[in-house]
Amino acid sequence: MRIANLAGRLTLLTQTGAVDVEKASEGRFGSDPTAVYGQWEDFTAWAAAADLPAGTAYDDTDLQTVVPEPAQIFAIGLNYREHAIESGLDFPVEPPVFTKFRTSLAGPVGDLELPTDTVDWESELVVVIGRTARNVAVDDAWDYVAGLTVGQDFSERTRQLVAPAPQFSLGKSFPGFSPVGPALVTLDEFDDPADLEITATIDGDVVQHSRTSGLIFSIPVLIERLSAVLPLLPGDLIFTGTPSGVGGGMTPPRFLRAGEEIVTSIEGIGELRQRCVPGQPYTTATA
Repeated sequence: MRIANLAGRLTLLTQTGAVDVEKASEGRFGSDPTAVYGQWEDFTAWAAAADLPAGTAYDDTDLQTVVPEPAQIFAIGLNYREHAIESGLDFPVEPPVFTKFRTSLAGPVGDLELPTDTVDWESELVVVIGRTARNVAVDDAWDYVAGLTVGQDFSERTRQLVAPAPQFSLGKSFPGFSPVGPALVTLDEFDDPADLEITATIDGDVVQHSRTSGLIFSIPVLIERLSAVLPLLPGDLIFTGTPSGVGGGMTPPRFLRAGEEIVTSIEGIGELRQRCVPGQPYTTATA
């Protein structure tokens, strides 16, 4: 099953096109793309058995972020060995966790405003939580996952790495820095949800290419470690980390430029497409 946010409305994407959930369910489920995760078991049972109407054509530019109002967004750093190496850091013994603020969320297709000349890319598999998870064991963790989607953890490296105290969450939360989509794909759609090809290109040139089986901390381990500290809530997002190939790890460093298009794709899910445009300049305060 492929679930999307089409022009602000909860939508199923079928082989025949887009099906509006509120209309197809005759009001049993509302149009809110976030609220459905609080009814996840009922919703998936209905969708699996429903005699859905034929879908309608849609423009992918009308797709918006899959979960527009998650209660929590978790992001994991250094979760591929090659990325830790290119960052010049040791492999972590616990998942490094930060957040991306909700106002940075964006749809799968659109413009990315560049506030500086040091904006980097980080292609990521994103997990959407389907029911409240607290103290979940690794072996049970997949039962708490609604599905998977594609994300970009765009990062303004100057702000992120400012001394003496780095500001990961702020540096990664400028408007549009967290595109997610094009759809949430439920686990039954994958042969192996733990082993998916992930790729990023800039103007057609491959800059990142890996498989999600290369995660240091797997999705079940991330759910176990996070839920041991706090509850994971329906609709929460987990950005699981990026493979090697980020611009800051290149010699010399290479960052995004206005006019470039970055495309992020994950096997079985789809792709994000962002066209880089000049943004409002960002400057730090001076003493």
